[in-house]
Amino acid sequence: MRTFALSAALIFSAAAAHAAAAGPVADVTVSIGPELREKAETYGARDLQRLAAELEADVETALAREGRLGQGGGRLELVLADAVPTRPTFEQMSDRPDLSMQSFGTGGATIEGRLVHADGSAEPVAFRWYEDDIRWSRHGGTWSDAEKAFELFARDFAKGR
Repeated sequence: MRTFALSAALIFSAAAAHAAAAGPVADVTVSIGPELREKAETYGARDLQRLAAELEADVETALAREGRLGQGGGRLELVLADAVPTRPTFEQMSDRPDLSMQSFGTGGATIEGRLVHADGSAEPVAFRWYEDDIRWSRHGGTWSDAEKAFELFARDFAKGR
């Protein structure tokens, strides 16, 4: 029991130290990765641009909530490497008449990038989340699983995890 308590204390103190060491972020940028850019014709370029803007806004909001968005901080350069819709996009439905908004599947997103600290040092950032239970997809919108991935990433990153 003591070993577990000691291990848990070390894990939590390490997490707290990492969160405390994670300084402010002055700028967040999001670009679309090359593999996802290739899917723009399938999903619709406008949808992908909207997703990138939503990821950026989610991260900035989470950082502000944690008091980590500010001047003098680092630069967070994110790449939306992949995104899979929960329901067909308008572009997909226009290309395939057999699809409808009643169609659904599991979606999610992969986020990569790096955090460039104010001193110039950098560390990689990577996050991946895809829904694994189709029962949750039935009630979502076109990009609801990808949007959930953005929210999970933003919260974890802002808290220094």
